[in-house]
Amino acid sequence: MMSSRPREAGNVWWEQSWITIQQEFSDLGDANDITRVVVRLIVAVALGGLLGYERESIGASAGQRTHMLVALGSAIFVLIPLQAGMQVEDLSRVLQGVTAGIGFLGAGAILKLRERNAIQGLTTAASVWLTAAIGVAAGMGRETTAVVSAVFAFVILSLLRRRSKDKN
Repeated sequence: MMSSRPREAGNVWWEQSWITIQQEFSDLGDANDITRVVVRLIVAVALGGLLGYERESIGASAGQRTHMLVALGSAIFVLIPLQAGMQVEDLSRVLQGVTAGIGFLGAGAILKLRERNAIQGLTTAASVWLTAAIGVAAGMGRETTAVVSAVFAFVILSLLRRRSKDKN
């Protein structure tokens, strides 16, 4: 007769593995936590998408996907420390890192055209920078501030652009 010990040992291993996997995915403990995170990320992505759509509609180098990813990434960068128990007052280093990283991304959108001695892409770089700030606001649970900021940005980017074109 064969021993049942190898089979029992295999079951114990699978049970321990399953418990470990559950613990690894337990950062969102209940429905409130899950809803809070999902709402914050959806707000960040939607607002980034709105600003990115405006930029993409005029052929800017950073379009909808870029703005959505910047907003999502920025939201995650502040959400994770808050979930881990970091106090809001201690987020300054995280925010400095996000701001510096976005600065490099924005710099990639700026081009100096030699033949016309002009600079192109400043507005797109500024919109990427602002989109990061909107993502931070959403990630910190300041959804109203994020929405109001996005509306202001959309007005500045679209309506004021059309108005300045009408003058020319």
